[in-house]
Amino acid sequence: MDSRDDVREFLATRRAKITPAQAGLPNYGGTRRVPGLRRAEVALLAGVSPDYYTRLERGNLTGVSDSVLEAIARALQLDDAEREHLFDLARAANTGSRPRKRPVQQIRPGIQQLLDAMTDAPAFVRNGRLDILAINPLGQALYAPAFDAPARPVNLARFRFLDPRALGFYPDWDDSANVTVNLLRTEAGRDPYNKDLTDLVGELSTRSDDFRTRWAAHNVRLHQTGTKRFRHPAVGELVLHFEAMPLPADPGLTLTAYSAEPSTPSYDGLRLLASWAATDQAVGQPADQT
Repeated sequence: MDSRDDVREFLATRRAKITPAQAGLPNYGGTRRVPGLRRAEVALLAGVSPDYYTRLERGNLTGVSDSVLEAIARALQLDDAEREHLFDLARAANTGSRPRKRPVQQIRPGIQQLLDAMTDAPAFVRNGRLDILAINPLGQALYAPAFDAPARPVNLARFRFLDPRALGFYPDWDDSANVTVNLLRTEAGRDPYNKDLTDLVGELSTRSDDFRTRWAAHNVRLHQTGTKRFRHPAVGELVLHFEAMPLPADPGLTLTAYSAEPSTPSYDGLRLLASWAATDQAVGQPADQT
């Protein structure tokens, strides 16, 4: 991934989303040649010279101060995820590195024990490229369609965009696909020289038009809590709340756990799924610990 290209396209796409009215600038009428704000208008709002902002938007964040980044974030009305992404891009520009393959991330025994102790909640641990590195039996039962494929580790981005079963598994497939790409784009800003991530993005861009279009939007996201819908082949539709918690002792890894609102069809469906998973184990089909 070319970090200068990422900077240029990220800033340009954010600028295109804001109208002069939204920025509190006067509208003098006439046809604007570009959507959103002009570079000079962003510079005015950020309190920097037009030439300096143009340099930044051309991809050169070398030496830029935190105060200038904050001013640009305010001028472009960036949300928390976008602001963090801008700082990640600046950090990469000022440190530099070469693409390298990361060592295999290991799951500590204590983490797997924690997952296995969560018998009423589907739970798993993933890395930034959305590989599932560890999962409990109920989690594997929930993601059974993804685990049907032999490749390990299971990658949720590859499943969403390359496996036709994902269209049925995710009733809100468009929203789910957007979240997936936004998470990968966020991780790319955080770790731009991760060869494994670059290879995954290249594969998905080559094989999926849906992925390639979304990747070009340069949208980012913090994914910490919310609700997801699944259409499970054995128990039907499930509406589950999730919490995604970074593991401080294992940088780059996130534990995600699901729960259902009591006295709802999803709660009953989750209990049925637990029974289904237990039956599979009882007949000699233990959950695959990835």
